[in-house]
Amino acid sequence: MTAESTAAGHPGVRSRSQQQRRRRIVQAAAALASRGGVEAMQMRTVAERAGVALGTLYRYFPSKMDLVVAVVSEEMDTLEGSLERRPPRSATAAGRAVEVLMRATRGLMREPELADALIRSLLLSDVKTDFGNRMTGLLARATGTDPGEGEETRALLRSLGSVWVMEMIEMLRGHTTNEEIQARLEIAAARLLADF
Repeated sequence: MTAESTAAGHPGVRSRSQQQRRRRIVQAAAALASRGGVEAMQMRTVAERAGVALGTLYRYFPSKMDLVVAVVSEEMDTLEGSLERRPPRSATAAGRAVEVLMRATRGLMREPELADALIRSLLLSDVKTDFGNRMTGLLARATGTDPGEGEETRALLRSLGSVWVMEMIEMLRGHTTNEEIQARLEIAAARLLADF
């Protein structure tokens, strides 16, 4: 049973007030992370900012990393919404994949401290996250492929997502620019997705 289902009282079912409380907690954590990274996301501070008791926060998120993963999920929701409103328009599958990844880059880099917290959580967290699967799904939709159609397709899309994560790390370290990332992603996508 997850923290969310425990908080709701029934697996997978949450009341409107519980959903609002969870959203306030995640928003408070994201706001703190955007100013000071993961270190600023102290559980007590998040609880105070969200207007909930510390025990309530722990019922929803048993650890700081669970909370960071929830913030990552919110960022993915934002990206998915953006892609639904404005789908990638490139003529090639590789071009559309790069559009998705560059939109994700620009979105995250608006808040570098938050981006750093999110990328570090992906690399260091013991908490299971569905980030890789979600990014693979976004790339599949953008490229018009079905990741369920074969292990090779899924592996190629996931590999492109992994290249992007490494490029984000380099950007957060100050070792690369948006333009350089885009150029390298275009090369990787063209090779990985040549048959799409």
